[in-house]
Amino acid sequence: MQAESSLSTVSGPGAPAREPRLPYAPPEGQLRLRLTVQWDGRDFVGWQSQPGLRSVQDTLQAALTELSPVAAFRPVAAGRTDTGVHAERMTLHWDVPGSLRLAPDRLARALNARLPEDVAVTGCVLAAPDFHARYSCVAREYVYRVLNAPQREPLWAGRALLVPPRLDVDAMQAAARELLGEHDFAAFATREERQTRRRLDRLEVRRVPGSPLLEVHLTGESFLRHMVRGLVGTLLQVGRGERLPGDVVAVLASGDRGRAGPNVPPHGLYFTGARYPGD
Repeated sequence: MQAESSLSTVSGPGAPAREPRLPYAPPEGQLRLRLTVQWDGRDFVGWQSQPGLRSVQDTLQAALTELSPVAAFRPVAAGRTDTGVHAERMTLHWDVPGSLRLAPDRLARALNARLPEDVAVTGCVLAAPDFHARYSCVAREYVYRVLNAPQREPLWAGRALLVPPRLDVDAMQAAARELLGEHDFAAFATREERQTRRRLDRLEVRRVPGSPLLEVHLTGESFLRHMVRGLVGTLLQVGRGERLPGDVVAVLASGDRGRAGPNVPPHGLYFTGARYPGD
């Protein structure tokens, strides 16, 4: 739930005017906390609450309910993640009852004692008066991890996509450069009903030194549904030599989802951070 923004007014002759209410201020009687949360997405349907299914949002809510007899608002995240997607550093805000007399660091420990092993609060502080995890966010960061190895490695099962052929990283990076900037990314989105123009500030392909891992790093203010997975799927086609780096220009211009590569599976995708003014 989110409090509506409003301005206080003078209620009668001679009544003192109250200060204007900040647009994203927490509801009266609530404290707003800023948290960082990490989870392994394999057994979650994603961040967003879904009736009868295991979501990160509901799991956090249940842990707080054990601590407070007063109903709390639902936590709000910087972004939503799909089924199977992981988060290394998801920022969220949470309006909790002012009667919950636990310092933020103690609250983090108390929540973690009640949370399952695949999700944890890694940071908790009082939020700025006008902070909103979603609407204040100016950039969201993701990484997709590929195990570019000849054989599977059990320690990366469920955490990186196995691609046995040796990938041409230089070709993938050349294609990535063509996709930077502001474009209509409809060709890489799935069932998207919003406007599809977005700005991609970072798209970088690199090998992890001393490791069989290859990482695709992406940064933008916001992303379309499955846009990250469609971009990575197309870059992998370039890396395997199935299309040339310059081909992505025509794919982008077409706006046709059928011309881009397939969505890669979610288990290699991680939400790695959110940026805010003043951070």
